[in-house]
Amino acid sequence: MEYTIKENMTNEEMEAVFLAEQERLRDRISCTDIHDISEYRTIAGVDLAYWKENEQERAVCCIAVIDINTHEVVERKHFSGEIRVPYIPGFLAFREIPLIMGCVELLENEPDIYMFDGNGYLHPRHMGIATQAALYLGKPSVGVAKTYFRVKDTDYEEPAPEAGSSTDIVIDGEVYGRVLRTHTGVKPVFVSAGNDISLDSAVKLAMMLTDKESHIPVPTRIADLDTHEARAAIRETGEYNG
Repeated sequence: MEYTIKENMTNEEMEAVFLAEQERLRDRISCTDIHDISEYRTIAGVDLAYWKENEQERAVCCIAVIDINTHEVVERKHFSGEIRVPYIPGFLAFREIPLIMGCVELLENEPDIYMFDGNGYLHPRHMGIATQAALYLGKPSVGVAKTYFRVKDTDYEEPAPEAGSSTDIVIDGEVYGRVLRTHTGVKPVFVSAGNDISLDSAVKLAMMLTDKESHIPVPTRIADLDTHEARAAIRETGEYNG
């Protein structure tokens, strides 16, 4: 990471720093496969949960490493701490990446690929959390969001109700992501490439990793569940590791 946040910076000053960093990284984005997805053995699901404590915003990042073939959990870790960056639209990654990187350092098993509860290429500068974090991690990644992030006021077209149905999210003639129905008749999820993977492969992984328990893929579903448990435990004990 080549940006610095100084004390007492205004939101406008931070936004300028963040924009410069995203523009620096932008040329490194690749939406092509560096591996066939059959080569991946483990995937890490990443999610965060927030809360306020004495007016200070805090969060916990949970990572669940999953065996892609069996869907069994290989490892779970969490890392918590203060959020030092205010919310600025389009720059969510800068709030979350310090905790994500802290949690990654705790992992004993290096995952082959990451899946984030959020967007990747589906972003005004193609720099959602799944993409920006992947560029720092040096690993391929996928973004699977539960809610739609509207870019340039572009709406999406609902896919057919059957499982596996999808529609592309096209903005200014470019495909930014895909709306995917993982189970028949349920709400769709929003899949985008993070980095070093194609959108087609990202969608295949999302379908492969979705079981009958939920319409959300297993890695991010477990990470999401873990954030709720970790947040409750931390708020009760006051024990932070970040």
